[in-house]
Amino acid sequence: MSISERLHAIGRPLLQAQLDHPTVAGIGRGDLAEPVFRSWLEQDYLYLLDYVRVFSRLAWQAPDGHLGDLVDLAYSTYHDELRLHRSLSAEFGADLDNAVKGPACAAYTAFLLKAAGSYGEGLAALYPCMWGYSSLGKILAENPPAEPRYRAWVDTYADPAFAALTVRIGQMIDEADPDPVRAEALFAEGMAHELAFWDVP
Repeated sequence: MSISERLHAIGRPLLQAQLDHPTVAGIGRGDLAEPVFRSWLEQDYLYLLDYVRVFSRLAWQAPDGHLGDLVDLAYSTYHDELRLHRSLSAEFGADLDNAVKGPACAAYTAFLLKAAGSYGEGLAALYPCMWGYSSLGKILAENPPAEPRYRAWVDTYADPAFAALTVRIGQMIDEADPDPVRAEALFAEGMAHELAFWDVP
């Protein structure tokens, strides 16, 4: 079993906890209270800015075969995902310019930025976000919400192109060959941060 396959095995039961979380369940039904999603959008915006920094820090250390992937991910996150995020945030009246990190966001981004000091470990630490959102998007898209704004969020992460990026990160983890025990510990810690992030401040 490859390292990425071991991470998937760890992640599947942890993913169910996210699906059961009231915030995710409300998105899936399309009836999540708007102030809750507005606050979540503000936190996620701040998170994504640091996610770009994580990709960039890893790109500096990357072997030649991974460099383009990480540069592309940093670029697409900053320009494409954040553009979509701003558009959706505007529909919910989110105040991105004055948003301040809550405890969950601050803890998660600090964890990722520290883990990115080691290449293979940094990939394992960031994988819960991409793998988790791709998995959530795919599952929620099986019975998508009728409310168009929540449907747009689901569609973003159910996109096959996003799934392909997630697969590529899994391949890169296997190619980087980090210590499996350390990779599993970081992945599990990242999944715990993912769950905590849904507790909107």
